[in-house]
Amino acid sequence: MQPVSRRSFLAVTASASAMATITSSCSGPGVAVANPHDVCIDDVRMEFEDHRYRFPHVFGGFTTDRCTLLNVTVRVSNRQGKSAEGFGSMTMGNVWSWKTQRYGYEETLGVMKTLAGRARAIMAAYREFGHPIEMNADLEPAWLRDAAALGQEQQLGEPIPKLCTLVTTSPFDAALHDAYGKLHGRSAWACYGQEFLNSDLSRYLGPEFEGQYPDRYVEASPKPRMPIFHNVGLGDPVLAAERKTPLNDGLPELLEEWIRAEGITHIKIKMRGSDEAWDLDRILSVDRVASQAKNAETNPVLHYSLDFNEQARDVEYVLAFLRKLKERNPLAFERVQYLEQPTGRYLDQDRANVMHEAAKLRPVVIDEALTDVETLRMAEEMGYTGCALKACKGQSHTVVIASLARSRNLFLSVQDLTCPGASFIHSAAIAAHVPGVTAIEANGRQYVPSANAGWKDRFPGLFTVREGQIATEEIRGPGLGAVA
Repeated sequence: MQPVSRRSFLAVTASASAMATITSSCSGPGVAVANPHDVCIDDVRMEFEDHRYRFPHVFGGFTTDRCTLLNVTVRVSNRQGKSAEGFGSMTMGNVWSWKTQRYGYEETLGVMKTLAGRARAIMAAYREFGHPIEMNADLEPAWLRDAAALGQEQQLGEPIPKLCTLVTTSPFDAALHDAYGKLHGRSAWACYGQEFLNSDLSRYLGPEFEGQYPDRYVEASPKPRMPIFHNVGLGDPVLAAERKTPLNDGLPELLEEWIRAEGITHIKIKMRGSDEAWDLDRILSVDRVASQAKNAETNPVLHYSLDFNEQARDVEYVLAFLRKLKERNPLAFERVQYLEQPTGRYLDQDRANVMHEAAKLRPVVIDEALTDVETLRMAEEMGYTGCALKACKGQSHTVVIASLARSRNLFLSVQDLTCPGASFIHSAAIAAHVPGVTAIEANGRQYVPSANAGWKDRFPGLFTVREGQIATEEIRGPGLGAVA
């Protein structure tokens, strides 16, 4: 069988089963002078790994008590025959990425597992040389087309969301970046300049970015230490009276216990968004407990993010909530660093629900709605002043979005979708390599610490919180740094 060219690949990738049969060698890009750093994909493998939460995580109208990790290994080679393997991992996150009332947990997870298998076949069939970001520019549209085809084949009553496809394919993209960096013996974050890429950012962001490369916006070396955001889910006990059954597993359970054990300085608080009295009581309760836990400190540091997970009915709810919070506790209000995705994720269906007034009070961050460059630009038009970077949307996506966001001076946060193990290392690396990010979410240690087993021994400073911070300086290996 003849090698598949880029044009042929784009024409036929709607059929994953057909692509799975292609095993020919890589072809060159057909340019006069080939980039010696380019790689091609030789092999793609995947497996699933299941874990139970130590207690349920309640957020955004949903409850989840388990996770399935998708682990991917990709082998690449250069034109001289040198090869390297990379690893990527991500929790499937079906409850968050496929927000549906039609299907249950096992049904959406089953579709995502099928989608992952087909994504593997599509990636294995891609035979062009290039840089991971450029490869992803071909692969992502192919993956999205296949997701649409899968939905039709299974006669689903609703399309597979784009966010769901990004989450499913993100470990494939991560493994590719990891392999690329390892082949070149350096961090993947040090491989985003003109020396490595064949196209500048104008290919993804438009002509105003001509001559600019991602290395202008991201750092090759990580920040040595970063604060973590501790999560307070809707079902998490803040007060002793809220604890239904003690876990007695050796880990903290109440908020005060976490703060005293780890010196927490940043707290993410889940909001109901439909019950103003409850939301106000929740943040005031968190603030009382946190303030008391830190009363021995001369200048206690406390920052909050308020995550509505799309549950606020409109921006008026958010404005009224913030104004009442400021009236009742000005210090708690001042400690609010930013707001996350207050209203629905489908911005194009709710263009009138703008965030300009809310953003005058605190940065408003797009999260669930952010699936591409277009949605970020739409969000900015609608008054959003920040964006959440997430490993679960793909390394290529993250690097491009971070470049656009930093060029626009947007507020930046990194959230981790309760990522454990290698997926947390990937997430923490994003926070450590993108200037402007002030803290990293670290939910895995709270809800699914079993999935950190082994990783914590190899990266003790990264998986152990001291004085509210983790040692991101440990992410210094080649690739994405998840393998010592």
